[in-house]
Amino acid sequence: MKFSIITVCYNSAATLEQTIQSVLSQTYANIEYIIIDGGSSDGSIDIINKYKDRIAHFVSEADGGIYDAMNKGIALSTGDVVGILNSDDIYTGERVIEHLAAQFRAMEVDAICTDVVIFKDRPENKIRMYRCNRWKPWMFRIGHQPPHPGFYVKKAFYDAYGVFNTKYKTAADFDLLLRFIYKHRIKTAYLNFTSVLMRSGGASQRSFRALAKANMEDHLSLKENGYLSWYPLIWLKYALKIFQFRA
Repeated sequence: MKFSIITVCYNSAATLEQTIQSVLSQTYANIEYIIIDGGSSDGSIDIINKYKDRIAHFVSEADGGIYDAMNKGIALSTGDVVGILNSDDIYTGERVIEHLAAQFRAMEVDAICTDVVIFKDRPENKIRMYRCNRWKPWMFRIGHQPPHPGFYVKKAFYDAYGVFNTKYKTAADFDLLLRFIYKHRIKTAYLNFTSVLMRSGGASQRSFRALAKANMEDHLSLKENGYLSWYPLIWLKYALKIFQFRA
């Protein structure tokens, strides 16, 4: 079973090398590593070139944003399973992909969701645990999704159900997970296993206006996929996060 791991980046020199090393240190041998760069000018490309002999595909060019870059990576991928590791995130250890491959084989599933730890500055400075196994599919109806960085899915389902919808600037991951898990009911396992350490991106400091815009995109995605959605209900997801995902 081949895993395609995709990292997208743009001016990520401060964290990118740690992300790359996290992938290249995996004990699982059959990994196709793909890096899509948006045309960085901060030294990111020099970092990537240090490891180019172990990177299957590397593209550096202007793109339409993070989801467009992810779609480029998916288009290049040839693995059985696709995972996305952002350029400021790292795996929790060297055996993450090895463990996931064993779980895909043992459970015969289409996708696996795992927990994600969110940290600030240093991995040991944990802010909260974004738990996957406590999340339930009905939560999509209030705009709540499982952690996308901890989501691994067979490539065939990107081919069948589409990639990221780039008209959504903040909710394309919500829209994709909604389609795969809730609309098309792919067979998904929810593991009590943490695969990714995710740096805090300052989401807690976003303005009310930015949150409202993101919630509106969740609302529009639900409607586009054929579900009734009441926009004020989307705000309930923040209450659930307090109880479901705190460390």
